[in-house]
Amino acid sequence: MPYRYRTALGVALAAFTVVALAACRGSDPGAQAPRTVTIYVSTDRVFSEPVLRAYERQSGVTVNAVYDTEETKSTGLANRLLAEQARPQADVFWSNEPVRTLVLKSRNALAPYRSPNAEGIPTALVDTDGFWTGFSARIRVIAYNTTLVKAADAPTSVFDLTDPRWRGQVAIADPRFGSTSFHVAALYAAAGDERMDAFFRGLKANDVKIVDGNSVVRDLVARGEVKVGLTDTDDVNVAIEDGQPIAMVLPDAAGLGVPVMPNMVSLIANAPHVEEGQRLIDYLLSRDVEEQLARSEAVQIPLHAGVPGPKNVPAIDTFTPMTLDFTKAAQRVEDVTGRLAGILGL
Repeated sequence: MPYRYRTALGVALAAFTVVALAACRGSDPGAQAPRTVTIYVSTDRVFSEPVLRAYERQSGVTVNAVYDTEETKSTGLANRLLAEQARPQADVFWSNEPVRTLVLKSRNALAPYRSPNAEGIPTALVDTDGFWTGFSARIRVIAYNTTLVKAADAPTSVFDLTDPRWRGQVAIADPRFGSTSFHVAALYAAAGDERMDAFFRGLKANDVKIVDGNSVVRDLVARGEVKVGLTDTDDVNVAIEDGQPIAMVLPDAAGLGVPVMPNMVSLIANAPHVEEGQRLIDYLLSRDVEEQLARSEAVQIPLHAGVPGPKNVPAIDTFTPMTLDFTKAAQRVEDVTGRLAGILGL
């Protein structure tokens, strides 16, 4: 056989051998499967995705992240978790507000896990049963347009928003969803049904604009289409950093207290990848992640002592947070949603 044919045959046999060996390895029942973890996330993707990608690079684990929509923040994913309860698809739930997590706990959709990285987080923000842990908080605020409203004239309480001088000039996100649903449930739990029903009737009479998310509220205020609105610190900070004419007031500091919302992270009951889910929870509860979220445009307040806080947001020890029983607030969600559907015509 000529040399050139023997060489070609040798190359072909070598290539076949490589392919055959690779196939054998792929069929090896002892071969290690790729490490993956699935997380459902209601925190804004622009803030949460960099955190999860950093974990991928650090751990070598593929993170399959499912994000909620702006309109149905946390509610949509919580409903999905309940629908999947017989055959869970997710390992971890990262919620941007407490209420839906507590609803999931009450429906037996979560599993207990006590992360060592929860050490140092205030005990009020760690579930005594281990089903959830809080981290990196935001604040509900009143945003106002600095061109149209002087700082001295800005409302200082949510209850000021029913004043006739703000008629047609107030925007809020749909109170059935996301952080607004948390704020509303917290107010009902703290102030009582009679006062809160009257408040929302007053908002309705004052021609409040109900829109599809907190970022929409921020944009309306920044553009001057309304003068004030209820939204979150992270939304306002984005506009401040962009040089838009907007500022914020911490509401009810002299009354019920300022509503503070921690993120919450939980392990899903019967998760398909329990150990990887636990490791991801450890990472999210780390001081490094709180520092990442504080430095980002999310400007979230660290709950671990000693982690530098964010700019444009007052330190948590400079105001009085609302005293809140999260479980009590969560128990009110369905009732409050029904009440508001009637009052506001949702």
